[in-house]
Amino acid sequence: MVREQLQTAADDLRTAIESAEDDASERLTELAEKLDALATDDRGPDHGSMARIQNTLNDIKEDVEEDAVEAIDDAKAKISDYRSTVEGV
Repeated sequence: MVREQLQTAADDLRTAIESAEDDASERLTELAEKLDALATDDRGPDHGSMARIQNTLNDIKEDVEEDAVEAIDDAKAKISDYRSTVEGV
């Protein structure tokens, strides 16, 4: 099963990478790869995993240019869309 929201969020992060530098770029790359894996994993990620990714994205936003911030916000919105389909918290 493919979780489209998470794959699209990973694509948004790849867009953000284009405007990011050094450490922020590396962190965004890691998160994009993680979202890709979660999008196709047998079992979907829980709220806690998604919340940690969103919090990390908030931290990264402080270190990037406006173009990257917009792409990160788009990714966060898609993660929130996914989270609305997950039972629990």
